[in-house]
Amino acid sequence: MEQNIVRLPYKDKELILIPTAHVSKDSAELVRTVIEQENPDSICIELDADRFHNLKHKKSWEETNITEIIKGKKAGYLLINLVLANYQKKMAEQLGSTSGQEMLEGINASEQRNIPLVLADRSIQTTFSRIWGKMNFFDKAKLLSSLISSLFDDEKVSEEDLLKLQQEDNLTAALQEITKEFPKISEVLVHERDMYLSYKIKNAPGKKVVAILGAAHVIGMKEEIYKEYPIEPLDEIPPKTIWSKVFAWSIPVTLGLMILLIFTQNVDTGIKQIAYWFLWNGSLSALGCLLAFAHPLTILVTFICAPIGAISPVLAAGWFGGLAEAYIRKPTVKDFEQINTDLFSMKGLWKNKITRILLVVVLANIGSTIGTMIGGVGVIQKFIETIF
Repeated sequence: MEQNIVRLPYKDKELILIPTAHVSKDSAELVRTVIEQENPDSICIELDADRFHNLKHKKSWEETNITEIIKGKKAGYLLINLVLANYQKKMAEQLGSTSGQEMLEGINASEQRNIPLVLADRSIQTTFSRIWGKMNFFDKAKLLSSLISSLFDDEKVSEEDLLKLQQEDNLTAALQEITKEFPKISEVLVHERDMYLSYKIKNAPGKKVVAILGAAHVIGMKEEIYKEYPIEPLDEIPPKTIWSKVFAWSIPVTLGLMILLIFTQNVDTGIKQIAYWFLWNGSLSALGCLLAFAHPLTILVTFICAPIGAISPVLAAGWFGGLAEAYIRKPTVKDFEQINTDLFSMKGLWKNKITRILLVVVLANIGSTIGTMIGGVGVIQKFIETIF
């Protein structure tokens, strides 16, 4: 693996990039060896402040306020993060290692040798927000299905497999395949972070800098290191444009006006259209809760409230279900303590009260979106028949 280490001169600095696999025992040993041999002026790790805190404090989950996560529209992001973390942990367990061990080696070396530590990665929340903002409904559905399928993936890996994957030609081919299947994700998750990491590393203190990175980033960073650009735009979450806000409000306003006009022509037909909208939206949202094994009262609350949330750009159907589930089945300390274990199985994912709440939010929102599409088409058809 040492032959994959990349040394780059930058101005008066020497940048030493260590490509790693986050689940590999060999990667952790390599990091320890390189730091001992090089005695760098600073150490950069591919973590942001939140992930650094979670890695250092394994019980930080116990501080989570699940209600605030739902209200802050972060349930989907958190669920994706948990699924990705679960996939890494499964691979690490197969290899007899700990996920993120190579980063811990860098942190420990920094503390023991009194070497400045640089958290070189962008906030994971910013990355997820930028990805989500670039994706349409079908892209999101495709991503979600891929993540769920990863939970059933029992493919075995070895250190030899990881070593082959870290070789540049194999990595290039793998990245090209990801770019082809998920171009928008690849742009934000790989290319933008190549730029961000490059900026942080080349501006790290001292003349000799060691950087511990996922192997996939090293290829792009060989070029990005020598480019000059501001980092601030990469840290921004693009605000919604005025047109996106107009579009978001135009759907409920248009459907409301159509139903109102149907009422003016035929009251009975208007009532039937409202019932049609409520049944499709409420039923499919409730079905999402049912698939998450939600409490019966949660399913009922979602059925009643989802049609209202669906016509409001500032509410979401999953909010009602998630908040109801969190209130009825309050997560316990045991749920927080067992979350890492429960994520290893589909049964645990649905049994743990924390992950079940997240599933309620996500699946109810998916059901509501489908219900909105079906119910909206029905309203438009009846409007055309009634008015014309």
